[in-house]
Amino acid sequence: MAIDLKPTRSELVKLKLQIKLARSGHSLLKKKHDGLILEFFELLKRAKNARAELAAKYSRARQALDLARVMHTDLKLHSLGLAVTEAPALAIETKNIMGVKVLKISTGKIEKTILERGAGVVASTAIIDEAMAGYEQVVEQAIITAEAEAAMKRLLQEIEKTKRRVNALEFNRIPALEESRKFITLRLEEMERENVFRLKRIKKKT
Repeated sequence: MAIDLKPTRSELVKLKLQIKLARSGHSLLKKKHDGLILEFFELLKRAKNARAELAAKYSRARQALDLARVMHTDLKLHSLGLAVTEAPALAIETKNIMGVKVLKISTGKIEKTILERGAGVVASTAIIDEAMAGYEQVVEQAIITAEAEAAMKRLLQEIEKTKRRVNALEFNRIPALEESRKFITLRLEEMERENVFRLKRIKKKT
């Protein structure tokens, strides 16, 4: 910041206002940063739980499928899988977390009845229904997990961005403004002393 060698009182007032605004901005950003960190750890907990639940549901679904493959031919299972033609509807929206927009994934009904799968009551069996229901639950849980992890990633990006802004104010902008304030204050005091000295000399001559 360039400093006038003959600053004025109005410049000092303006500088003090800039410092006040910078400190206020720093305080707000610091609070936002701290709040985002708390939200991030909440999301991290949810994401971990969602990932663990996904792994558990996948394991159960895989066991049911393996059992179905023992009891039925792969050809029958493949044909029953092809009977399912309707994919779950997904709607991608956004939600707000402390001013940060994160993804919100909405779905239609994922888990279906035997008739909705198109297999028919006769063609399917209890073990096949269990396997298909298991994988439908896997899809549903995968969407929940993806939403939580995407939100966590977006929040982490915002935390890093906010931290950079906090550091820029704390270690660069505010110290630079404070140095300018000190210099201008000292220069004004020096100029005032020079004026007083000049006035005394003029009085002596008169």
